[in-house]
Amino acid sequence: MTSEDRRRIAEGLAAGLSYAEIARRLGRSRSTVTREIARNGGPHGYRAARAQHATNWRARRRKRAPHADVPHPTDNRDVRTAREFEEQFVAMMIESGMAPMTARVFAALFLSEGGSLTATELVRQLHLSPATVSNAAKWLEQRAMIAREREARRVRYLVDVDVWYRTWAASARTIAIWADTARHGAGIFGTDTPTGDRLRTTSQFFALLGHDMGQAAEHWRQALSMQPQR
Repeated sequence: MTSEDRRRIAEGLAAGLSYAEIARRLGRSRSTVTREIARNGGPHGYRAARAQHATNWRARRRKRAPHADVPHPTDNRDVRTAREFEEQFVAMMIESGMAPMTARVFAALFLSEGGSLTATELVRQLHLSPATVSNAAKWLEQRAMIAREREARRVRYLVDVDVWYRTWAASARTIAIWADTARHGAGIFGTDTPTGDRLRTTSQFFALLGHDMGQAAEHWRQALSMQPQR
């Protein structure tokens, strides 16, 4: 997909076109357009320039280390130390609320040299069943933390450069929904009642939090776009 294709996708989304209509105008399949939008911020967060940057970054990573999935001593790292850090990383994700097996899959992808592994590589590396890997990957995909690519008969999972931007932006959207819902409830119950006042305070808190999260995500995106291509 070219940068021009991505520009037209962004314009189509802004105009409220369906995925099918965007795909028809591009001469692409709907599934291709759907994957492109899903892996690059979703219908509300898709930006052509950012999508192009992320694609270029993924290509560079795969070119540097297309099949590397474990740390190498020649990289000036001790394998045992790297493994210990991986366990620490997994523990951190579990502590934040992620299921143990899902945390192991995400850590393996995030810490791999190429930022991507096939389903078979994950099964072999983590000693998990294919079903366990598939379920963990599905959970991560639903939250835009990873994306998948089809390589002939293989499925490859990858972590994008903007994974934290997209998950943070998704959280900000959820916070905005909380704020709107609480504000609506305050109007129903009346702010002169204990319930209404509690809802009003909740709405104010989430509105402020969502605003700050949105600004932080945008500042990070701008900083990323200014980084030199390597």
